[in-house]
Amino acid sequence: MLARVYCASIVGVEARIIDVETHFVNGQVKFFLVGLPDRAVSESRDRVEASIKNSDFFYPLGRVTVNLAPADLPKEGNAFDLPIAIGMLEMSGQIYTQKLDKTVLVGELALDGGLRPVKGVLPVAVEAKRRGYKYLVVPKKNGKEAAVVEDLEVFPFEHLKEVCGWLENKGSMDPLYVNVEQFFASNGVYKLMDFCDVRGQENVKRALEIAAAGGHNVVMVGPPGSGKTMMARRIPTILPPLSLDEALETTKIHSVSGLLKSGKALITKRPFRAPHHTVSDVALVGGGSIPMPGEISMAHNGVLFLDELPEFKRSALEVMRQPLEDGFVSISRARMSVTYPSRVMLVASMNPSPSGDWYDPGDMNGGNDIQMKRYLSKISGPLLDRIDLHIEVNKVSYDELSGKAKGESSTEIRKRVIEARNIQTKRFLGIKGVYSNAQMSTRMVRKLCPLEESGSQILKKAITSLGLSARAYDRILKVSRTIADLDRSESIRSHHIAEAIQYRSLDREGWLG
Repeated sequence: MLARVYCASIVGVEARIIDVETHFVNGQVKFFLVGLPDRAVSESRDRVEASIKNSDFFYPLGRVTVNLAPADLPKEGNAFDLPIAIGMLEMSGQIYTQKLDKTVLVGELALDGGLRPVKGVLPVAVEAKRRGYKYLVVPKKNGKEAAVVEDLEVFPFEHLKEVCGWLENKGSMDPLYVNVEQFFASNGVYKLMDFCDVRGQENVKRALEIAAAGGHNVVMVGPPGSGKTMMARRIPTILPPLSLDEALETTKIHSVSGLLKSGKALITKRPFRAPHHTVSDVALVGGGSIPMPGEISMAHNGVLFLDELPEFKRSALEVMRQPLEDGFVSISRARMSVTYPSRVMLVASMNPSPSGDWYDPGDMNGGNDIQMKRYLSKISGPLLDRIDLHIEVNKVSYDELSGKAKGESSTEIRKRVIEARNIQTKRFLGIKGVYSNAQMSTRMVRKLCPLEESGSQILKKAITSLGLSARAYDRILKVSRTIADLDRSESIRSHHIAEAIQYRSLDREGWLG
């Protein structure tokens, strides 16, 4: 006797459909599970037996073989309990159904037959739809997550008995429906943080607006208490809202990581990740014996904030260089290779010296220029090369702190950012992998960022007289292109170039005095 049920296994942020084949013959009572199962999958035998018996079914006594095909793909996780149990019940003639050929089932079984939520349901739903399956059966707490995928009927259940009843058409049940547009409208707004809370620092807020408009990486250099962290945490409030495709990409990563809250359908706000400076290389970019996403992937389509940048381990920072450039992380292990997306806006902050303040010749207790140079040299040139804007942040004066005037709100800034991004969307239409000015290649910069004669002369003078490095050239052009977009200007004018040049502080010779 043979039964075939369909499940799915997660590889990276994608899913692969798995054939769960169950075969039974009379003989000595034995259970064989083959197809490269990991420990969690191998232990499903005991959970399945207890849940079948506690759901008023009988457990078939004989030689049972369960094959998870394709046999060369490692199987991980707890999502195989339900399909194995259904396969055994169908194989032993305890349920009769015609739906299994059109159905994908995932779920962990409790010993009493209850269904527990599993990780990675959204990628499973996407793959089930792509492969042409009609139904997806999931635990109830995973229902909304799966139901955001259109043209797939999702049925969430709480118990093995309910799944069997649905398969045998006992009673009527409608598939779960989630109104994605309404969900976005009610959950995509930041309510607690706003740029109007920031007193002073108008030049820094202007620079962060430019960074948000072009998707540029940015580093803020200033003393403690000047508002660097406060402003960084408000950057997501001025970024454009997530599109549905971006939301699905982001949710898939959180789903396979097990960080999607129970009962939540989608990630509707851009992620903001702020790992501590003691974070390991693996935690930052991903990895492990079973490769999992790191912080840079968890921040995909959002902001990765590194506070006190020089305090991070150099190896951890250096391993980020390629993911920042390519927009994805590739992790290779003996058993498999996986790829996680990592298209993020990097925001970093740092003090100018170990003492925390700028070099002051009149302060005998403050840091000197040698200490500042040594401290800033902890950041390598190749990493700095991937940061477009360098912003000097000074202390806020008492008058600005005590003043009653409120700054511009995030809503007002966001409108300008969205307008600039819309211009870029039209500019890069049809170009794969490029969504903002920061992602332009060198060839695209030469083509899309032509300079007027006056602007070219300003840039030439800046590079020669200020000692700007060659790597700053393309960065200045990209930033000036974004500034022009904010001004709704087709061409890059001289004042756009002049403003972009001032955001390359760390490239200037003699900047520290």
